[in-house]
Amino acid sequence: MRPTNLLQQTLCILTYFCITSCGQSKSETTTVNNITTNPQRLTVEKRQTPTDFLPKGYTLFETIEGDLNKDGFADWVYIIKATDKNRIVKDKYNKQLDQNRRGIIVVFQKSGYYELAVKNYACFSSENEDGGLYFAPYLTVEIKDNTLLIHYGHGRYGYWEYRFQYKDSDFELISYVSSDGGPVIKSETNIDFVSKKKQVKVNTNANAVGGDEVFKTSSETINSDKLLKLSEIKDFDAIRIL
Repeated sequence: MRPTNLLQQTLCILTYFCITSCGQSKSETTTVNNITTNPQRLTVEKRQTPTDFLPKGYTLFETIEGDLNKDGFADWVYIIKATDKNRIVKDKYNKQLDQNRRGIIVVFQKSGYYELAVKNYACFSSENEDGGLYFAPYLTVEIKDNTLLIHYGHGRYGYWEYRFQYKDSDFELISYVSSDGGPVIKSETNIDFVSKKKQVKVNTNANAVGGDEVFKTSSETINSDKLLKLSEIKDFDAIRIL
């Protein structure tokens, strides 16, 4: 599960960029990001229809349409879900839950054919995760301003989202935004990994009821020489990158 302390999560992400820029590689995530080539892009996969890229053993969970590479053609984002029967379990109420993980496939439309842009079959947890005393974060994927936006909403705990842009045969993380708090915002963090700028706003009005927060803003420059790639993310829930 995702941590509810979003400031801690943000610090963890910044720590990752500091570690990779110094050439260290201790964690699993760092090992993944030491990959210098993307095997899936050695040969560009082409198909006659976009759904031809859907793999066997998976079901189509959601379809998103929009232009991701600014060529004027509609591209396709497929959220897929595994169908392993062993991942269908019973909860404490004896109700069956499908806890198969979900993944993502992005397909570009070309003139007369379709081309695979990126695939990652298991980077998202199931929509049926146990949220404990609260519901689990809710995943939303959309195309906005020619970028791929992956958003997690967590009710009274706020939200966090990752924005990816297509570059060099993959989608790179270009920004991260988080908001701690629901009706009353405790803090907001905005990180632009391209401009290497981080802004944090902290509410100083202890009596705020929502909409009347008073924010103290601070800004700083960060080190983000290596951008996180969508194809290399094993688990979005584990993006703490200590």
